[in-house]
Amino acid sequence: MSKWLLRITAFVLLAGGSFLLADGCWIRTKAVLAQILLQRAWAQTLQSGEQIKPWPWADTWPVARLQMKRLAVDLIVLEGESGEVLAFGPGHLPGSSAPGRNGHCVLAGHRDSSFRFLQDLQAGDIVTLQGRDGNLQQYRVMGSDIREAESLYLQESERPSLTLLTCYPFHALQSQTPLRYIVFADGLSG
Repeated sequence: MSKWLLRITAFVLLAGGSFLLADGCWIRTKAVLAQILLQRAWAQTLQSGEQIKPWPWADTWPVARLQMKRLAVDLIVLEGESGEVLAFGPGHLPGSSAPGRNGHCVLAGHRDSSFRFLQDLQAGDIVTLQGRDGNLQQYRVMGSDIREAESLYLQESERPSLTLLTCYPFHALQSQTPLRYIVFADGLSG
C-alpha cells in the first residue's frame, strides 16, 4: 500500500470517527437542553395555567409531571403520542382524561428511555401525577400485563385511574414491536 493511499485512508477514518463523535455529542446536548426547556415550560405552565410550548416550533406542551420516588423518576409529560413527542418524554393520549383529574388517564413512553422504569414498578408502588392546576394525584400500582397493541382500547372510568404503556419486550433490538407492556394504577383518595 502506498504512503499516499495510507494517508487518505487514515484521514477518512479520522474524519468519519470525528463526525460520529460530534453527532453523538450533539444528540446528548439536545437531550439535556430539551429537559431544561421542558422544566422551564412546566414551571411557566404551573404559574399561568396556560399551554406553554418548550420551544417556539414545538408541536406539544407540558401537561403533567410524573414522579415515582422509589425509582427516582421525575418526568415532564407532554401532550400527544407522536414519535416527535415521545422523543422528549412520555406523552398523554389525547382521548384519555386530563392528567390529575377524575377519569382514566393514559400515558405512553419509549421503553428504552422515559418509560424504561416501568419494568421495575411493582404492585403497591405509588406514582404521583401533578396536573396543570398544580394539584397532585397519587396512584397505587395494581399490576401489569403484556398485550397485543391491536387489542388495546380505552376503558372509561369515573374514578381516577392511570395506565402507563410502552412497547415490549424492553430489550428488543427491533422497533415497533406488536406487544405492549401496560401498568395499571388506581387513584388514591385525599
